[in-house]
Amino acid sequence: MSGRDASVRDARVRDVSVRGVEEAALAWVWAHRDRFALGEDALAADGQVNRTWKPLGELTQVCASVARCTPPDDPLHTRVSELLDFAWQQTHRGELFPLMQSLEPFATYPLEVYAAFASAGLRHPGYEASAAVVARTRGWRLTEQYPTRRLGVLEAERRSGIPPHGGVPQATDRTWLGGLPEPWTFERAAGYALTHVVFHLTDWGSTARGVPADLAEYLLHWLPPWLDTCLDARMYDLSCELLAVAASLPRPPEQALLEDAWQRVAAAQRGSGAIPEEGAAQDAAGPDPGPDPYDFTDCYHSTLMAAFAAALTTAATAPPPDVRHAAPLGGQHAGQGAPG
Repeated sequence: MSGRDASVRDARVRDVSVRGVEEAALAWVWAHRDRFALGEDALAADGQVNRTWKPLGELTQVCASVARCTPPDDPLHTRVSELLDFAWQQTHRGELFPLMQSLEPFATYPLEVYAAFASAGLRHPGYEASAAVVARTRGWRLTEQYPTRRLGVLEAERRSGIPPHGGVPQATDRTWLGGLPEPWTFERAAGYALTHVVFHLTDWGSTARGVPADLAEYLLHWLPPWLDTCLDARMYDLSCELLAVAASLPRPPEQALLEDAWQRVAAAQRGSGAIPEEGAAQDAAGPDPGPDPYDFTDCYHSTLMAAFAAALTTAATAPPPDVRHAAPLGGQHAGQGAPG
């Protein structure tokens, strides 16, 4: 195949399949944005964090990443910027974070959620100051966590202007991916762990050089069969995360493999733009029965991940300069007390 033919093919994949998936996914997210809103139980002692703060944090991180790697004149940039404003308002422009810390001083999830906002230029200096005090305690440093989670906390500290309490290389070495395990030991939990290691090392896809050379080579070799296996099993949520990893590497896997993967993801997307986490719900529904056959909890994360992976894929194949290295959002998105 000539270089020109390859360029035409790459443009077709980027502009039709990938762009179409991203547009439809973000349309679904926008239509269901109220489902990400924090309810009265967000600060309750018995509140379910995975149903309140976790979805809001995931929405924020995806929108921050998409905005960063999408040109400002792109309508999708406007859409995710509006979603970021919506998410920030849910936190009362950051005022809920100090309250969360007072209720659970050594919980890490408030800082992890806040870091997603901080990466978009949405900051609350008062919370950052108090979080920095807690982060200097032995209790914070000695909190027992899975290695991938600890790496995420270190990155959350960095993004929030707090000196990380440990070294990133040392934390990376303790993760599943950092140990370069036998490829046949890959399974669901390992898959989600490795994707998040890459997300943390690359600041959610903004800098591919954050992946150490040995990890990058390992992923270049084994990511394609793992992705194919997940797609065969119709594990669309993990498949989209793996596609985001592929777009975050210094050198991506073979284009033909990614083209096939995106075609399969596009085929799983429903008319509403929703993508199921797993294929079972799609099978039960049969041929597309209507605009929105899934419950919110069964598809919101996979739909967000599809938009995230699509945006990174587009940015990774864009001509230089790479828009992923643009400055974080700020200006009109800054909240009360945010730096000018």
